[in-house]
Amino acid sequence: MSFLYCNCYGISSLSVYFLFRSIETINNDRRMTVKDGKETVEQRTLADLPTELLEFILSHLTLKDSIRSSVVSKRWYAAAVSVRKANHPPWLMYFPKAGNLYEFYDPAHCKTYFVDYPELFGSRVCYTKDGWLLLYRPRNHRVFFFQPFSRELIKLPKFELTFQIVAFSCPPTDATCVVFTVKHISPTVVVISTCCPGATEWTTVNHQNRLPFVSSVWNKIIFYNGIFYCLSLTGWLGVYNPVKLTWHVLVVPPPKCPDSFYARNWWKGKFLAEYEGGLLVIYTCGTANPIIFKLDVTKMFWQEMETLDGLTLFASFLSSHSRTDLTGTMRNSVYFPKVRFFGRRCISYSFDDHRYYPRKQFHDWGKQDPFGNIWIDPPQDPSTFFNESC
Repeated sequence: MSFLYCNCYGISSLSVYFLFRSIETINNDRRMTVKDGKETVEQRTLADLPTELLEFILSHLTLKDSIRSSVVSKRWYAAAVSVRKANHPPWLMYFPKAGNLYEFYDPAHCKTYFVDYPELFGSRVCYTKDGWLLLYRPRNHRVFFFQPFSRELIKLPKFELTFQIVAFSCPPTDATCVVFTVKHISPTVVVISTCCPGATEWTTVNHQNRLPFVSSVWNKIIFYNGIFYCLSLTGWLGVYNPVKLTWHVLVVPPPKCPDSFYARNWWKGKFLAEYEGGLLVIYTCGTANPIIFKLDVTKMFWQEMETLDGLTLFASFLSSHSRTDLTGTMRNSVYFPKVRFFGRRCISYSFDDHRYYPRKQFHDWGKQDPFGNIWIDPPQDPSTFFNESC
């Protein structure tokens, strides 16, 4: 069996590369057989792979490639299904306006869980990444990390956060973790503050930029490939390198949206996410269908996407997430932080069906509290942490 044989089923080159590297010894192996008293040498093929080795190889494929490999043969189908793993979507975490009871919503199973967090009293959420929350307590200017499933809490030096946005690069247990925040003093001058877990104070430096950059609570920040990217209120993209300590605004005009998007509160329905080497911007406005742009770094312009090619996006004001290898109708969709019909359905938009679900249940961003909820990576075993709602 050759590379072309596997590739005709649509299995990606990266996936089959591992497959064929793993079976190199099989292709070079020969077995002796005796027929009519004569010994002959037979070349072993891919069909002779032991079941354990075949399952090991198929377990390294993406969900998309695993499904495609299932059509090779009945034996491959059985092996692929036995080791197939689907990704898990993030959960929507709600922050109460009063009390300490927090709500988690699982969009895959339409289940709601509740847990009491007295240690979060008086705080508001700022960002989430890798299952960690970054929170701020305005009363005493305390900034801290919190892992809701292990209840681990890591404090940072006190710092006054008004309404600027904040992000961090990786879990605070990592030695390379950096917390980053930016706000503008004028359209061409920003003040950037950074801090690391274990530090005794924040570092604050003013930076100039040639292109205008206006900060607000509606800005979006993500950390990708060692760089913080910040989408401004008007769609310009600021870039901060925490190693070189440099800041500049990319010479890339903001994505072009239809005139209908430039209505009241249009800037609130804007989100930033990253996926496999690219930056994605999601624009929504009222009943209009969402528009997604991907940054083409070679040509330096925002290219509109007609499909997500199986990707699923989870958009929220403070941080957005992307997922591959989700099953069923969750693929090729955007999920928004609003649940309807008593927890039965999370509002989403399907690029396959070109419509919102539930029908006519688009998100009114103008009435949304930016600190009311956020998407977060779920625990491995929910039963050990939460009491399920009735």
